[in-house]
Amino acid sequence: MNDHSTGPARRRREAIRQLIGESPVRSQKELARLLRARGLAATQPTLSRDIRELGLVKGADGYAAPAESPESAPPKEAASLSLRRNQTVERLVFDFVLSADAAGTLVVLRTPPADAQPVALAIDAASMDEIAGTLAGDDTIFLATRSAAAARALAARFRQTIGSRSGAGPARFPGRRRPSGPARRRA
Repeated sequence: MNDHSTGPARRRREAIRQLIGESPVRSQKELARLLRARGLAATQPTLSRDIRELGLVKGADGYAAPAESPESAPPKEAASLSLRRNQTVERLVFDFVLSADAAGTLVVLRTPPADAQPVALAIDAASMDEIAGTLAGDDTIFLATRSAAAARALAARFRQTIGSRSGAGPARFPGRRRPSGPARRRA
């Protein structure tokens, strides 16, 4: 977060942290309304900047704060945090990922439109050793791994998670079918 924030920005961001910690906040419009109720006015561009500065992630349940850094946690808590982050990745892959394919040292994950960013952020937060970096678009995530073998193993792991749900579509959209044919091959 920007350490040079002005007093009003600091107060507004602290209020945002409190609000999302108290109950789900699903939109910027709702966040603006809740801030107004606390006597803090903010425009949509200001809220977007605050959300970005705070590192908030928007998921199915609304905005959420990033988890505490494992490096700053005691060893036992760091292991627990790492486990929670891996469970979050597994849950998001289960809920949103349509397919996982290895391509050389890359793993290509396909999601419904607008769902790639939350999945990629969770993968980044999990600090998986086999992943060198991530790149997410609207419905596609590229995971750069350290080797082709790591890419194949990671894609297989994600496919196993995807395959553990019943039905052909992602958990969030049970009626949708997974892409097949040319649509599935596009990246």
